[in-house]
Amino acid sequence: MFEVMRTAVFSLWANKTRSMLTMLGVVIGVGAVIAMVAVGNGASAQMEGVISSMGANMIVLRSGTQTTSGVRQAAGSRENITMSDIRAIEEECWSIARVAPQVSTGAQLVFENRNWPSQVIGTTPSFFDIREFQTQNGRILDEDDVRSALKVAVIGETVARELFGRADPVGQNIRIRNILFEVVGVLAPKGQSAMGQDQDDTVIIPVTTAQRRLARSAMLDTVGMAFIQARDTSMMDSAIAEVRGLLRQRHRLTPDREDTFTLQNLTQMLDTMAQTTRVMSLLLGTVASISLLVGGIGIMNIMLVSVTERTREIGIRMAIGARKGDIRVQFLLEAMLLSLIGGCVGILIGMGASAAVTEFLKWPTHVSGGAVALAAGFSCFVGVFFGFYPAWKASLLRPIDALRFE
Repeated sequence: MFEVMRTAVFSLWANKTRSMLTMLGVVIGVGAVIAMVAVGNGASAQMEGVISSMGANMIVLRSGTQTTSGVRQAAGSRENITMSDIRAIEEECWSIARVAPQVSTGAQLVFENRNWPSQVIGTTPSFFDIREFQTQNGRILDEDDVRSALKVAVIGETVARELFGRADPVGQNIRIRNILFEVVGVLAPKGQSAMGQDQDDTVIIPVTTAQRRLARSAMLDTVGMAFIQARDTSMMDSAIAEVRGLLRQRHRLTPDREDTFTLQNLTQMLDTMAQTTRVMSLLLGTVASISLLVGGIGIMNIMLVSVTERTREIGIRMAIGARKGDIRVQFLLEAMLLSLIGGCVGILIGMGASAAVTEFLKWPTHVSGGAVALAAGFSCFVGVFFGFYPAWKASLLRPIDALRFE
């Protein structure tokens, strides 16, 4: 066996240029598979991170729409969800774990000689549990802050960096529309949302303070939207049905009238987006695998040419005692060596390409061990599969015919 291996290596080395060109298809195929799968895995991991950052079992409740000059506005343009509605949902809907109202507005934030435009959110302590916000410094809002409508704020990391630099924001005062707010906490970083919004560029204050100090609505008890958390993922549909039934009853909507609010299963939407990303990753890997098949066909063609060129050599070997199995094994080993070496080089190129994509294009990538093993295994399979026919053809040559071949 060692002698057969040595002969196969010598034959490939004797035709270095042809061997390198033959391996090129496998190199490109394996590298493309690893790089494409890495890009797809990176996108899937990023989407899963976005889903986890948004919170679990979440339903978004938005106020209804209004029509202005014959044009129907977006959901939330007519604020008809009240704080009493929020309390009723939390108290009467069995499948609901938490409810957090939200009053949001844009404002210019000022600290000493620095200023920064950001989103100001008025809400309750439940917001931090539902959205899975945590503080890296200070504290979150509590019920006393909401009950007393205190002028306190919890800021995101982006706001802290832009207004305070490296200084500690906790205990400092910032101005929001010329109203002083004390910073009581800084949120741990969350990154971008599913819509590409920076979740760290935010200021969170008590909902009562936002309604009384910052809201421009004529009805101070209303909110634009609310985040609702179901007790369990399996209860999402029943939670939506419960909330819809309760709000229709409270808003005195007859069966022939449509809802004056909207309910959206955000978890389901994000899961659908994640599933789409995973399908795209699979498609990228499949498309890249086609190049491996092309590389395998190239190996078979070159090996067939090699059989023709080495017909006299095959005849001499068989004449001095080589069996058909020996000839078959030699050509199979040559094809497998071409695939294996090409696969190893392709793995290195694929990993390098993935790192380059992350470094220069700033796209997330993740090279998984499974993808590397699959690409390496498939490259060996290509060598065996496409090398078998040339090896079989070589073993069928009759010694006398092979020796006569010119």
